[in-house]
Amino acid sequence: MVKNHIDLQGFGIMLLLTLLWGFNYPAIKVSNVGFSPIFNSLIRSVIASVLGIIYCISIKQPLFHRDIRFFHGFVVGMLFGLEFVCIYLGLLYTNASRAAILVNFSPFVVAIGAYLFLKEKLGVTKISGLILAFFGAYLVFEGKPRTWDISMLKGDILEIVAAFLWGATTIYIKKYLAENVHPINTFLYQLVFSIPIMFVCTLFMEPKWILAINGPAIAAIAYSSIIVAFASYLTWFKLIHTYPVSQLAVFTFLTPVFGVAFGAIFLKEQLTAGLIFGLVFVSTGIYLTNYKKASAL
Repeated sequence: MVKNHIDLQGFGIMLLLTLLWGFNYPAIKVSNVGFSPIFNSLIRSVIASVLGIIYCISIKQPLFHRDIRFFHGFVVGMLFGLEFVCIYLGLLYTNASRAAILVNFSPFVVAIGAYLFLKEKLGVTKISGLILAFFGAYLVFEGKPRTWDISMLKGDILEIVAAFLWGATTIYIKKYLAENVHPINTFLYQLVFSIPIMFVCTLFMEPKWILAINGPAIAAIAYSSIIVAFASYLTWFKLIHTYPVSQLAVFTFLTPVFGVAFGAIFLKEQLTAGLIFGLVFVSTGIYLTNYKKASAL
């Protein structure tokens, strides 16, 4: 049943989803200890794709299309694959807490992309959100922890690139697929067609794929693949069909909050002043870029 506002059930589900997404950053750091990062992301996509295909067959939905939508799905999968190559590779160098903030810079890329390519308006509130976000990202860069070295800058840049790729993927889906395919197909296109680009990257960039098989690394891969990439994303797509997407988007500001908290709790990452204030500005910016549209519904 379609609803015009988020009720208590929707609120609870979104709170759980953002918590799961925030915990995913430390989980990736843990799994990167056992497996090379790009191969790690490849395993994630393969497992989630298999589960997605099984689910798609169970609801009797065709797996792929035979027209131009197949091509658009391929493009989405390539962008999605490159995004996660950058996320996983970046987390080899930078902290989970920093990545959680920088990757969630993507809503601002979407706001600008929607203005340029989808003819959506940029109001004062959205522009204010963009300004706050840029300032927040600057504070994150400036808030260097005690463990900072030049390689962390490399990781930070990769996370920023991932944010731009995530934003580009969202814009492409909105323009070419959102109203033309079933949500499960968009879900599958992202996962299945991310596999070839990840395989090529790991083939040429990683001479050793398995570093040290251990319980925490395997558990972390299972979490990222089954809980996050399959179950949480599938739930997200279902929520999009039930609740106004603009109201759901406001909740995304909680993801970096949880990401920073879990990075500090489980990985003992330092909470610098720049990181905390950067988190506040980026989260506020996410909220503002969605506030006006959400309040009108």
